[in-house]
Amino acid sequence: MRFLAHLVRFIVAAIVLLVVGWIVPQFEVGGFWSAFFLALVIALLGWIVEGIFGKKTTPFGRGIVGFLVSALVIWVAQFIVSGVSVTILGALLAALVIGIIDLFLPVSTPFEAGK
Repeated sequence: MRFLAHLVRFIVAAIVLLVVGWIVPQFEVGGFWSAFFLALVIALLGWIVEGIFGKKTTPFGRGIVGFLVSALVIWVAQFIVSGVSVTILGALLAALVIGIIDLFLPVSTPFEAGK
């Protein structure tokens, strides 16, 4: 059952990334599978950043530092996932839109769910 919950979270995150790709200029996602793998990579990179620097600097933390780290994680993830193209401005705008969407549709990551 826990696996299914994680799968649903990543599917919702992929759908959010597709919507963000539709809304935000300079942020392009090639399709659902690119968005799904992008969600996986963003979660993994966020988990690594959280492990190194602590919770306040992760994309899931709040504040300007969390926002900037979120944009950086999105920008770096494009080099790992094919079918994704993001500029620095696109990453900043995407982080902003994702943050706004997260206010209304909060989705915890699998790494946070265990806490």
